[in-house]
Formats: sequence, C-alpha cells, structure tokens
Amino acid sequence: MGLVWKEEHRMLRDTVRQFVMREILPYIENWEESGSFPRELYQKAGKLGLLGIGFPEAEGGVGNDPLMVVAFTEEIMRCTSAGLVASLGSLGIGLPPFLAGGDPDLKMQWVPRLFAGDKVMALAITEPGGGSDVANLQTRARRTAHGYVISGNKTFITSGCRADCFTMAVRTGGDGFAGISLMFVEADRPGFQRSAPLKKMGWWASDTAELFLESVEVPADHLIGPENSGFMGIMANFQMERLNLAVMAIMTATMAYEACLSYVQQRQAFGRKIAQFQVIRHKLVEMAMRIEVGQQYIYHVVERMQQGQSLIHEVSMAKNFATQVSDFVTHEAVQIFAGSGYMRGSLVERLYRDNRILSIGGGTYEIMNEIIARQILS
Repeated sequence: MGLVWKEEHRMLRDTVRQFVMREILPYIENWEESGSFPRELYQKAGKLGLLGIGFPEAEGGVGNDPLMVVAFTEEIMRCTSAGLVASLGSLGIGLPPFLAGGDPDLKMQWVPRLFAGDKVMALAITEPGGGSDVANLQTRARRTAHGYVISGNKTFITSGCRADCFTMAVRTGGDGFAGISLMFVEADRPGFQRSAPLKKMGWWASDTAELFLESVEVPADHLIGPENSGFMGIMANFQMERLNLAVMAIMTATMAYEACLSYVQQRQAFGRKIAQFQVIRHKLVEMAMRIEVGQQYIYHVVERMQQGQSLIHEVSMAKNFATQVSDFVTHEAVQIFAGSGYMRGSLVERLYRDNRILSIGGGTYEIMNEIIARQILS
C-alpha cells in the first residue's frame, strides 16, 4: 500500500519548519558554543503543541500517530543540532511510561505543565557501571511505611541538568530484570543532587548530567505501574526511542549530503569544480543510495507500526542500518570538505561529532544485533 502522508503531516512540517527558522537557526551557533539553550524554548514549542506530538489526545497530547513523530523529527533536525533536539525532546522518552502507569492525580498535576513546556521531564536509566546492561542496574528503592527511599547514581542523563522530574529505573526486588521498577522522582526532593553539565564529544547543546540520590524519599504513589514490572516498560519505551534515533541518523546523513552537493559545485581544484572528478561524484552516489534505502526502510517500519504490528527486530534493524548510513556519510562529508570540514563552525564538523552517539544511545549497535539475532533465531 505504501506510506500515506496526510494534510496534518504537511501542516506539522510547515509549523516545525517555521519554528526552526524563527526560534533556533539564528541562535544555534551561540547555543552550541555555550553548551545550552534557553529554557524558554520549551515553552515556545509547547505553545505550538509540539511537545504533545506522539501522545494520546485523551492524555492531553496531539495524537500518537508514529508518522507524526517521524515528520516532527525530520523537520526539527533541520536546526542542525542533534543535542538541542535530544534535550527539547527528552519528554518523548521520559513521559510514555508515566502516562501508561503513573498515578492519576500525579498525572493531572504534571502532564499539562510538561506539554506546555513549563516543566521539563527526563528519563533516568543508565548507571555508571551498567551502560546497556539495564537488567543489572543498582539504584535501590527500599520500601518504607510511607513509600520508598531511593539511593544510587545515574549517568549520561539527557536534560539531567534542568529537568524538574524524572522517570527513573530502580531496583525494588531481587537481581536481574524481574526486580526492576519505574519511579516518578521530582528533582527538588532532599537528597537529590546532580553534576555540572558533562563535557561530551558531541551534542554540545544538550545538558547531560550525572544524578546522585542519597536516601531520597518518595511517596508510594510515585511507583509507576506494578512493583517489579519496570523492565517491560523500559523495553516497550525503547522501541519509539530507537526509531526516533534512526530518523535522526538519516537526517544527519541527509544534511551532510546536501552540504556536500552544494560545496562540490562551488569548490575548485586543479582548474575545475570538484564535482567534475569521478571520485567525488561516486562518493555522492554512495551517499544518496544509502540515505534513500535507509529512509525508505524506516518508512516501511512506520507503516507497519501504524497497523499495530510488533516490530522488535525491525526497529533494531532500522536503527543499526540508519546509523551505519550516517557513519559513512558524515565521514565522507568531512573528507570532501577536507580542512574546512575539520574546523569548528562547519556544519559537517558538527554533524560528524553529533553523529557518533547515535549508534550508542538507546542501546548500542552491538546490543541491537543481539536483539535481532534472538528474534530471527527464535
């Protein structure tokens, strides 16, 4: 049948495109160098309904059509800063478990403010000693007469510096995945601390932090879903995050490719435009082919998701293939730009360093391969 883009998707694209041109592109160079962007940007996005994309209308969102999420991500990535996109969109990975299993009164208190951009939410799963080994997390939530007391550390948390609340993975039971729960944790609770922004290779505009919890008390109603059922919620949440990372990768590659198309028709070497050299032309062909195949596979996966199909290994395939594409294209883009592509302030330089996290975040390339292997061999 093929993917069908509707009028609401086109309208969303126009809205996001104008938002990027008006509110982000004029300032993005300064925000990248300063390592942050104004908190008011959340509110500006909230006024346009952009923070509610991908969430059910019954919960205050604008609809959970996955194609809307793809359209939004493709357009917001045109801001050229994947770090800004990640932090502005941290709600997209923090909120789904809370909506699915959070206390109704807590949701009434927080969700409208999150969609409005008045409050910021983040997801806190990764730990200093754990990485992709989610089933081995060590942050402990001990049950008390009034709720839970949480102690432990989290790291590499996107929006960790400014988030007002977190969906946090904790251990409430025994070892392994069966002892994990999800908890709603406000950042202003006694015993909760965070680091200064972590210095990263890329995603400079994203505020990434380590979190420290020392006997942080939360009420019993802050448990998200049944106790010890958190692992399945984490895995379900990963699906949309991984698909979104695949879209980010293809858009990273697309912008690098487009920059090369323009550059090779202007730059001259040995008395002619470098677009006339066969080696350059063939590089561009390889870029274009891989981007097209990667994008069309993502669209194929989204079409099947719209039909309600479970696509565990297909999403992992989309993420791995897309990040392979972006690895190749951003590398070749810097090579084509040569010295200019290695300089700070060059678009392809930023795309190159921002790209590197995409095959790590949301589950590493190697973990994706293991998921795929288990699915196709079962």
